[in-house]
Amino acid sequence: MTTDLGALLPEIILMVGAVVVLLGGSFLPMRRQWVMLWLAVLVSVGSAAAAVVIGGGAPRLVFSGTYAIDGATTTVRVVAPLATATVILLSRGATRGTPRESETGALLLLATLGTVVLGGAHDLLLFATGFLLATVPLYALIGLGGTRRAAEAALKTYLLAAVFGVAMLGGIAVLTGVAGVTTLAGLHDALGDAPRSAVAVGFVGVLVGLLFKAGAVPGHFWVPDAAQGAGVGVAAFITTVPKLGAVIAMARLVAVLPDSVPGGLLVGLFAAGSMLLGTLAAFWQRDARRLLGWSTVAQTGFLLIPVAVIARRPDALGALLLYMACYAATNLAVFAVVAAMPARQGLPAWRGVGRRHPALTGVLVVGLLSLVGTPPTLVFAGKVAVFAAGWSGGAAWLVIVAALVSVASLFYSLRWIAPTVRRDASALGTAPVAPVAPVAPVAPGPATTAVVLGVVVLVAAAALPLVVATPQLV
Repeated sequence: MTTDLGALLPEIILMVGAVVVLLGGSFLPMRRQWVMLWLAVLVSVGSAAAAVVIGGGAPRLVFSGTYAIDGATTTVRVVAPLATATVILLSRGATRGTPRESETGALLLLATLGTVVLGGAHDLLLFATGFLLATVPLYALIGLGGTRRAAEAALKTYLLAAVFGVAMLGGIAVLTGVAGVTTLAGLHDALGDAPRSAVAVGFVGVLVGLLFKAGAVPGHFWVPDAAQGAGVGVAAFITTVPKLGAVIAMARLVAVLPDSVPGGLLVGLFAAGSMLLGTLAAFWQRDARRLLGWSTVAQTGFLLIPVAVIARRPDALGALLLYMACYAATNLAVFAVVAAMPARQGLPAWRGVGRRHPALTGVLVVGLLSLVGTPPTLVFAGKVAVFAAGWSGGAAWLVIVAALVSVASLFYSLRWIAPTVRRDASALGTAPVAPVAPVAPVAPGPATTAVVLGVVVLVAAAALPLVVATPQLV
């Protein structure tokens, strides 16, 4: 073990970058605030590049065993900052010219830093630190929408975070009390002799806090409201980035539990509940972003399948990391299309978009079909890996539930796709049936980002082999 600060270079870049963006924006006039957003993009890309360089070599623990440098940490270090850079690019049209551009960039970088810390944490106290750092900026980011709906979503997120955060801190206190240590390596050795009931109570407390952070049942209530009420860039961020660190933290925790505590079974039950509730709730949504909010609740359930079996199948980590990357790219592509056409909020307003904007419609169709796992899309490759890991790990029942949910989720995807390929009312010579004019403007910046992401998703789906690497947790 080492205390080399160089091992934390990606995190240091994010932290220093957030401070520079915030302070730099304080000395710039409003018309030049956009400079700080571009700086935030460079900081995010730089952090991901540093993670690629540092991630090479054997997995190891730093800072007295409290932080892991392994394949899971490297994946979060790369995917989370790149997703944040993409979020800034697809939302710059909505924030440009406002007095909060530097604040938005700084808050996004801080929330990303919290996600990365949570993904690499190998100590219960770092779980709490990462949770708070990834959560507190979300209140402001959601509230920056400036609408009544945004204020309501920010308040709901705050209240739920307080409840689940307290549960998490209580669970950490219980586990620390019965084990006498806070590092996961120490817990692995100490919990076997601890009272089973106390270990179970402590585990459930920490778990529900992480489930809130991931947007899964039972801590999911804030996600659809925040996705609908926040700005479109923030909505893309909260449905993509925070869950990346949370699911890795859950995998690390489940892996160190003694066999006497059925942590994998409990995670599997929450996974099934998230998939079922998220899919069923998305069926009848008429707002596009709220539909995506419920969809991400269901997607978290798929992410939890490898977590449920990771104690028995450590190689399930590879499937988890693959699905994380595939989902992040696809979800951001769909949100980029939404950001490109901000006036089209309800699903009926997308009528006729296919004729007017075929490229963006193509990205939307590919993204929605990919999210539900339609072959041969990008998320389909992730689902194949996740299903294989779950089946071989003894959770066949969970894989069957996931397969049925995947088929059912086609319903709400087709509800959105169908209007885009229909002829709009103006072409038929009748009155508009949607509340948005057929000539609703397209934001050029997000549109470009959407097309680029669509190409990335298509190329990755064609090039991605169905062979999953098998990195191990430290």
